[in-house]
Amino acid sequence: MADLVLENAKVLAIDAKRPLAYYVAVKGNRISSVDSQDELPGLASPGAKRINCQGMTLVPGFNDAHIHLLAYASGLLQIDCRPGQVKSITDIVHAVAERAATTSVDQCIRAFGYDEFYLMEGRHPDRHDLDAATRRHPVRLDHRTGHASVLNTAALQALGITRDTPDPVDGVIQRDEVTREPTGLLFEMSRHLAALTASDAQARRQALAHVNQRLLSQGITSVQDAGANNDPDRWYALRQLKQDGILTPRLTVMRGAYQWDAFREAGLTADNRDHEVGLGTVKVMLSFTTGIAHPEPEEFRSLVERVHRAGDQLAIHAVEQEAVELAASCLLETQRKWPRLDARHRIEHCCECPPKVAKMLSEAHAMVVTQPAFTHEYGDKYLALTPPESHPHLYPLKRLRDFAIPLAAGSDAPVSSPNPLRSIYSATTRATLQGARFNWQQALQVADALRMETVGGAYASFQEQDIGTIERGKLADMVLLSGEPGDKDAEVVMTMVSGQIVWER
Repeated sequence: MADLVLENAKVLAIDAKRPLAYYVAVKGNRISSVDSQDELPGLASPGAKRINCQGMTLVPGFNDAHIHLLAYASGLLQIDCRPGQVKSITDIVHAVAERAATTSVDQCIRAFGYDEFYLMEGRHPDRHDLDAATRRHPVRLDHRTGHASVLNTAALQALGITRDTPDPVDGVIQRDEVTREPTGLLFEMSRHLAALTASDAQARRQALAHVNQRLLSQGITSVQDAGANNDPDRWYALRQLKQDGILTPRLTVMRGAYQWDAFREAGLTADNRDHEVGLGTVKVMLSFTTGIAHPEPEEFRSLVERVHRAGDQLAIHAVEQEAVELAASCLLETQRKWPRLDARHRIEHCCECPPKVAKMLSEAHAMVVTQPAFTHEYGDKYLALTPPESHPHLYPLKRLRDFAIPLAAGSDAPVSSPNPLRSIYSATTRATLQGARFNWQQALQVADALRMETVGGAYASFQEQDIGTIERGKLADMVLLSGEPGDKDAEVVMTMVSGQIVWER
């Protein structure tokens, strides 16, 4: 007999056998029945809790398949310089100066979220701009994408970056064309800035608790942390936060590719998983930011083969067409040598993907975890700055679906909002912030976009047997919405994890 019954709901189960129902019964932490109005009476125990959903829409809990939890929490402690918060470099300078007035000189001032496209000056800030705010404190300002940072002179000095410092193999130190001095703008160098990232542990826990409430308020019941540098220490720290109740959603933590051996030596594999917290795929960054592949193709191919032959899963960060094509070709070649149709290797982002590359991904039995919200939040920038001939290949969701490539959605937060409803709206309308329709031929139907946000994420982490749909035997992770998932004004009314209400409007 059920302990809980949700009645008078429009249940979108995402189950071909029962695409629409009206009642859901829960026993313990799992769904015991999903039925029409005539089938449910008598299934509930006399003391069962009954929730009248008043005809609202009930969907599976949302799964953010690509999020950066610690960076998202860290952003709450930093100066918010995202579009809408600042309009100019002058605004950024004023905000940093205000923070400097209340910050001790031994602490680095952190700011995040600027985007040069939306600044009045139409350029990146530089060290001289940040020096105008403070010369006493190190200052680090991170780009909205996370792939660039601006440092002031004090921060450059703290890290020992001078005109004689060579560019790292995976990054770029921008330099003045005349003096060759660093301008303060760095590309793809976040891992080199660790000395500027220290923060108070208690403040970070409080920030993560705030992130937790944001996620639950948006119906997110499962998350996959996508840190490319996740090591065993970070795994233990995230697991402890989960065990301490700081994080409510189910948590899967990716393993950094260059920390993979350390995980294995510690006996930590993808088998270290339960329904609440576990280790996931092996994350590797592949980029062409410097004009050449990093890691270089042979090193990358060797890494792919090692992980594949070990029976593990890969998550390959690939943005540019060159990176996606290299990843696809390596996966296809590896699959042909050592067939593993259950590998579910993932391409993260897959921003630029023409048909020939999509075909390769399909033949390699790969899947794509992408960010539908980017076409909404960044669409106007893409339209202005990318060549028109590339537009049909940017975030081609329909094309990927037509090639039968499994799809999942992630927010990449803090790069974009983790709100799944905004992501669904973006995937189905391709509407930009300024009202344009970006590559609208690649829009998805609402049902397909909803699958990306739910069972797609479950499939990406090998959890589709337990979460992702509303059907008998699955864990009772569900979200009640005020409207249809594709409605622009739909809101989360209630979030449930394991049959327990964890957030209500």
